[in-house]
Amino acid sequence: MNALTADAPRIVFPCDYPIKVMGYAHDDFQGHVLTVMARHAPGFDQTSVRIRDSRNGRFQSITVTITATGTEQLQAIFEDLKTSELVQMVL
Repeated sequence: MNALTADAPRIVFPCDYPIKVMGYAHDDFQGHVLTVMARHAPGFDQTSVRIRDSRNGRFQSITVTITATGTEQLQAIFEDLKTSELVQMVL
Protein backbone atom coordinates (compact mmCIF):
# COMPACT_ATOMS: atom_id res chain seq x y z
CA MET A 1 0.00 0.00 0.00
CA ASN A 2 1.39 3.40 -0.90
CA ALA A 3 0.89 6.68 0.95
CA LEU A 4 -1.97 7.79 -1.32
CA THR A 5 -4.13 4.72 -0.80
CA ALA A 6 -3.42 4.58 2.94
CA ASP A 7 -4.80 8.10 3.46
CA ALA A 8 -7.62 7.94 0.90
CA PRO A 9 -11.02 8.70 2.43
CA ARG A 10 -13.35 5.74 2.59
CA ILE A 11 -17.06 5.91 1.95
CA VAL A 12 -19.24 4.13 4.46
CA PHE A 13 -22.41 2.84 2.82
CA PRO A 14 -25.29 3.53 2.93
CA CYS A 15 -24.80 7.30 2.75
CA ASP A 16 -26.18 10.43 1.13
CA TYR A 17 -24.24 10.88 -2.10
CA PRO A 18 -24.58 13.87 -4.44
CA ILE A 19 -24.17 13.22 -8.16
CA LYS A 20 -23.67 16.18 -10.50
CA VAL A 21 -24.40 15.71 -14.19
CA MET A 22 -23.50 18.36 -16.76
CA GLY A 23 -24.82 18.41 -20.27
CA TYR A 24 -26.70 20.21 -23.02
CA ALA A 25 -29.81 22.07 -21.86
CA HIS A 26 -32.69 20.02 -23.22
CA ASP A 27 -35.84 18.41 -21.83
CA ASP A 28 -34.46 15.01 -22.84
CA PHE A 29 -31.33 15.67 -20.74
CA GLN A 30 -33.37 16.26 -17.59
CA GLY A 31 -35.58 13.28 -18.36
CA HIS A 32 -32.59 10.99 -18.91
CA VAL A 33 -30.95 11.99 -15.62
CA LEU A 34 -34.14 11.52 -13.59
CA THR A 35 -34.96 8.20 -15.30
CA VAL A 36 -31.48 6.83 -14.55
CA MET A 37 -31.70 7.92 -10.91
CA ALA A 38 -35.14 6.36 -10.51
CA ARG A 39 -33.85 3.10 -12.03
CA HIS A 40 -30.78 2.79 -9.80
CA ALA A 41 -31.89 4.67 -6.66
CA PRO A 42 -35.66 4.23 -6.41
CA GLY A 43 -37.29 6.56 -3.94
CA PHE A 44 -34.66 9.32 -4.18
CA ASP A 45 -35.92 12.71 -3.04
CA GLN A 46 -36.96 14.48 -6.23
CA THR A 47 -37.55 17.71 -4.31
CA SER A 48 -33.80 17.94 -3.64
CA VAL A 49 -32.90 17.95 -7.36
CA ARG A 50 -31.07 21.17 -8.28
CA ILE A 51 -30.88 22.40 -11.87
CA ARG A 52 -28.65 25.29 -12.91
CA ASP A 53 -28.41 26.82 -16.36
CA SER A 54 -25.16 28.09 -17.77
CA ARG A 55 -24.78 31.81 -18.38
CA ASN A 56 -25.77 31.51 -22.04
CA GLY A 57 -28.38 28.78 -21.42
CA ARG A 58 -26.68 26.20 -23.64
CA PHE A 59 -25.71 23.86 -20.79
CA GLN A 60 -27.23 22.70 -17.53
CA SER A 61 -25.98 21.03 -14.40
CA ILE A 62 -28.28 18.73 -12.48
CA THR A 63 -27.37 17.69 -8.95
CA VAL A 64 -29.21 14.75 -7.42
CA THR A 65 -28.55 13.40 -3.93
CA ILE A 66 -29.26 9.71 -3.51
CA THR A 67 -28.79 7.20 -0.73
CA ALA A 68 -25.86 5.25 -2.12
CA THR A 69 -25.78 1.57 -1.20
CA GLY A 70 -22.39 0.61 -2.66
CA THR A 71 -19.77 1.15 -5.31
CA GLU A 72 -21.56 -1.20 -7.73
CA GLN A 73 -24.64 1.03 -7.64
CA LEU A 74 -22.59 4.18 -8.22
CA GLN A 75 -20.69 2.61 -11.12
CA ALA A 76 -23.95 1.50 -12.75
CA ILE A 77 -25.39 5.02 -12.40
CA PHE A 78 -22.30 6.63 -13.93
CA GLU A 79 -22.27 4.19 -16.86
CA ASP A 80 -26.01 4.54 -17.49
CA LEU A 81 -25.85 8.35 -17.40
CA LYS A 82 -23.09 8.39 -20.01
CA THR A 83 -25.24 6.50 -22.55
CA SER A 84 -26.86 9.80 -23.60
CA GLU A 85 -25.10 12.10 -26.06
CA LEU A 86 -26.55 15.04 -24.09
CA VAL A 87 -24.44 14.18 -21.03
CA GLN A 88 -21.02 15.80 -21.10
CA MET A 89 -19.66 15.05 -17.62
CA VAL A 90 -20.63 13.17 -14.45
CA LEU A 91 -19.08 14.02 -11.09
